[in-house]
Amino acid sequence: MPSTVAEKRATEKPPPAAVRVYDHVKRGVLERRYEGGTLLTEGELAEAVGVSRTPVREALLKLEVEGLLRLYPKKGALVLPVSAQEIADVVETRLLVEEHAVRKAVPAQPWLIERLEELLDTQRTQAAAGQFADAAATDRCFHAEIVRSGGNEILSRLYDQMRDRQLRMGVAVMHSHPDRIAKTLAEHGELLDALGAGDVEAAVAVVKRHVGWFQNLARGDVR
Repeated sequence: MPSTVAEKRATEKPPPAAVRVYDHVKRGVLERRYEGGTLLTEGELAEAVGVSRTPVREALLKLEVEGLLRLYPKKGALVLPVSAQEIADVVETRLLVEEHAVRKAVPAQPWLIERLEELLDTQRTQAAAGQFADAAATDRCFHAEIVRSGGNEILSRLYDQMRDRQLRMGVAVMHSHPDRIAKTLAEHGELLDALGAGDVEAAVAVVKRHVGWFQNLARGDVR
C-alpha cells in the first residue's frame, strides 16, 4: 500500500485518453477559450492533449450529443454559439423551477443560509479577481443549493441537466456585460436576506428579477 500522497499519486492510472480530450474541450467551451463559431480540428486537439486522433473522435462525438459541438466530416468540429432560443428556454425553465424552490425553502434552515453566505463570499472574491469561469460556477451552485433544499430529487436532476448551459451563459454574460457582475452579487445578497427573514414574496420577486434579466440576452446570440 502506498504510504505517502506522492506514492499514491504515482500508482494512480491517468484518465483514459478520450476522457482527457473531453475534459479539455468541454472546459475550453464553457470558459469561452473556444468561442462559438470556432472550428476545432482533430489534429490540433490531439497535439494539445498529447493523444492520437482516435480518442479525439470519441470525445467530439460525445460533445456533439451534448449539444456543444457540430461535427463536419474531414473538416472538424464547430463550437456552437449560444442561441437566443436556448437562452429563452433556459430562462423559462429556471423561473419555473427556482420560484417553486424558493417558496419551499421558506422558512430557510440555518444550514442553507450558512451555505449560501459561504458561496456568496466565494463568488465576490472570484469576481474581484476576474475569475469569471469560477464565479459563474459558484453562481450556479448558489441557485442549485436552493433547489436541492426542497428535497425533490426529480426537480434537482432537471435543474442539474441545465448546468453546462447555465455555466456557459454565465461566463458569456460576465465577459460581455461586466457591469452586470456587481448587480448579480447584490441580487444574491437580496435573495439571501429575504430567505433569512422568511419573506417568501420578497424572495420570489428577487428570483423573477434576477433570472428574468437573462431574457434581455434572448434578443440576439451571445458569442
